[in-house]
Amino acid sequence: MAHPASRTREVCALLADGSTVRLREACPDDRGQVLRLYEEMSADNLRSRFFAASRRSGQQAADRLCAPPRPGHRTLVALRGDRLIGVAEYETVDDPASAEIALAVADDLHHRGVGTLLLEHLVHTARENGIATFTADVLADNHLIHQVFADLGLRVTRQYEGPTVRGIIRLAPDERYLSAVDLRGRTADTASMQPLLCPRSIAVIGAGTRPGSVGRAILHNLREAHFAGRLYAVNPHAHAVLRIPAYPSVTDLPQPPDLAVLAVPAAVVPETAVRCGRAGVGALVVVTSGLDAAAEAELTAACRHGGMRLVGPNCLGIANTEASIRMDATFAVATPLPGTAGVAVQSGGVGIALLEGLAHLGIGVSSFVSLGDKRDVSSNDLLQWWECDGRTDLALLHLESFGNPRAFSRTARRVARRMPLLTVDAGRSAAGRRAAASHTAAAATPTMTRRALFAQAGITATRTLGELLDCAALLHSQPLPAGGRVAVVSNAGGAGVLAADACADAGLTVPELPQDLVAELGALLPAAAGAANPVDTTPAVRVPALSDCVDRIARSGAVDAVLVALVPTALTSAVGADLVAALTTPAPDGPVRPPVVAVLLDQMDRVRLLAAGEGRTVPSYGEPQSAARALCHAVERARWLARPPGGIVEPAGVDAPGARAVAEAFLARVPAGGWLDARETDRLFACYGIPRARQAYAGTEQEAVDAAARLASHDGGVVLKAAGPALVHKSERGGVLLDLHGEQQIRAAHRELTARLGTAMSEVLVQPMAAHGTELLAGVVQDEVFGALVLFGLGGTASDVLADHAARLAPLTDTDIHELLTAPRCTPLLFGYRGGLPVDVHGLEDLLARLSRMADDLPELAEAECNPVIARPDGITVVDARVRLLPRRGRDPYLRRLP
Repeated sequence: MAHPASRTREVCALLADGSTVRLREACPDDRGQVLRLYEEMSADNLRSRFFAASRRSGQQAADRLCAPPRPGHRTLVALRGDRLIGVAEYETVDDPASAEIALAVADDLHHRGVGTLLLEHLVHTARENGIATFTADVLADNHLIHQVFADLGLRVTRQYEGPTVRGIIRLAPDERYLSAVDLRGRTADTASMQPLLCPRSIAVIGAGTRPGSVGRAILHNLREAHFAGRLYAVNPHAHAVLRIPAYPSVTDLPQPPDLAVLAVPAAVVPETAVRCGRAGVGALVVVTSGLDAAAEAELTAACRHGGMRLVGPNCLGIANTEASIRMDATFAVATPLPGTAGVAVQSGGVGIALLEGLAHLGIGVSSFVSLGDKRDVSSNDLLQWWECDGRTDLALLHLESFGNPRAFSRTARRVARRMPLLTVDAGRSAAGRRAAASHTAAAATPTMTRRALFAQAGITATRTLGELLDCAALLHSQPLPAGGRVAVVSNAGGAGVLAADACADAGLTVPELPQDLVAELGALLPAAAGAANPVDTTPAVRVPALSDCVDRIARSGAVDAVLVALVPTALTSAVGADLVAALTTPAPDGPVRPPVVAVLLDQMDRVRLLAAGEGRTVPSYGEPQSAARALCHAVERARWLARPPGGIVEPAGVDAPGARAVAEAFLARVPAGGWLDARETDRLFACYGIPRARQAYAGTEQEAVDAAARLASHDGGVVLKAAGPALVHKSERGGVLLDLHGEQQIRAAHRELTARLGTAMSEVLVQPMAAHGTELLAGVVQDEVFGALVLFGLGGTASDVLADHAARLAPLTDTDIHELLTAPRCTPLLFGYRGGLPVDVHGLEDLLARLSRMADDLPELAEAECNPVIARPDGITVVDARVRLLPRRGRDPYLRRLP
């Protein structure tokens, strides 16, 4: 039976040199290419692969590898263009949890990462099929394959048997493996971006002769920026455009360009991309808009087959201001200033606004990419480029969507420790996704999910573009504050009050200054001055005294930042660059100064950077709110940098296979998914050691009486809770009856629940009355885009009303868990409020770690809610819980593949 290759799903990924390969399972049609791979091998490589230089071995391997699929066997092939360049296989023999592997790569493509990439994907496939170890028999002198195994990042043990070595590879990805994959991905990704951002030649396809056309505007900008490489126009109806030679087609160019910019009608974009791939173009920027889904899919496929990275479609273009490149392949009006800020946006209009705002501030750009519809190149690619380009020290992002949030978060966490990452939290007012019935799902809004990502990754998220530029001005020009204490210095009392209020509103503090500093300032300032905080210098202050005042406050160590709010007077007519320079001259031998920001109330601009001498600048704002919010963002960044990165918490006593069995059994019974019943929830929670209240199930009135007799304490009552698939919110349905004592009350309660709920109640859950404590909520929601979100906050019946919850994306680090516990407003209740005893915080940390692990193990987990969780000094107890599963497959966020 035919098994055409077209029926197997392909995945595209990058090799170490940045070229693109396609990976898929082998099929019988591949036999000829696999045989050719072995026939073209040198005798030495054949010996390394088969332990003998036998061509017959290659024929037998091709027959085996390309046979129809069979249990316990998988073969992956790598293709570059139409050529098969590598093959990897595994096969189980006696132990279904262990498989033997083999690997072969074309002779001329060694040291490109083909084998390593095939192994990464083979590991992923094997783990999905329950395989825990790989074994490989290798000649002792086959140093190349030994190095491939060592570099993989997984734990490898070796058993020496004469001239051969048996390698045993444990398929348990840990931080070492993820770091190795990260490094390989970063190397490959950066190499693939070279023809895009550092091209030696560019062709503008669709460069028209008519003024006003997009292609002509791009060609004009490239010429005016003095692009350092060769520049071509492609136009079948002209010999030249803007005095630049024009050619009928990309295939007619004197040489394949590194980069082609497509500004052609939407209908011909896919066909043009195919031609570019055949011509050997390295990368594409497609500015054309209006492509439908089918055309975008064809465009992407053409780029994958041709090995081209793609920006767009529907974008403004790209730019790189490096002196050796000087590329402005955009149709923006102004060329970006050269500098050190990397900018990536999805919206072309936002890109223009950001470029103009940065130019107004005098902040130059290292590279600019308008991502458009993001069919390929994404913010992840740009973060990795800026991390390695040696120029960028500030990154500005405007993202409307996230392709792989977990990979983005992992990359951003690393990059944010080297440079500030700023973004606009766009889409806050969009309608939330359709939430399921639990409190946890209702609390997990898209805004909360995005903010969790930003908080964990160290990304500074602002509310508007203006606020983004406010913050960029401060982070570009000033050191980070050590904390949130601000001194406000003003030459007008009213301005000082406004600035102090703005600081308080932003979450900063304006503390009283030490008495010795107050006395020192009092001696400097006019007699009517107020030297507390805010410091009111009065309009009579002279510039030298004002400068001295700011300097002494900055040196005192009493505050972490100084905000100078000034109004123009006859005595301070030097307001502007001269005055700011006088106010911010650094001490030659003193400690590092805190940041100083200015608020000039007569300033028409929202923010600008004022020269302060010696190449330094100071941000000056037109209103105190802008300055205060920018300072607050700087404080948050400093706090994020100061905290330890943290490590993933692995709770003890987890039975992941048991949990998998519970999920599979439920979905076999309910293929469409739904809510687990109480017993199934108990079994799942038991697999993760989540502490539940003592309880028993009763199907009849007498069983409820008997259960209550067993569970009730000497003087305590019991609770009856109705149980049934439709009873998610039992309290709202009147399905919970509390503090029941004695047989008579139990029987009456059971009858009441039966009458009230009818067939919706399948049984009752009997629990002893929980001891008083703090009622909390802990839960998990799977977001379709972002993955698992762990929530924590105030629980009980007030959970929805007070909405006091925090969230972080799983898997949680110990730092994430600490932040989850301390972020909600109810946090003081946990640590001993007004003389109360602190609750078992370690128990809460353990609960969150177990929920995080459960979410990470089970992609089918749509929702899990523990509400209420009773927290007391002597422990925590999950009093009520509910779980919803859906038929979903997991997606390895760290597997290297292109969109």
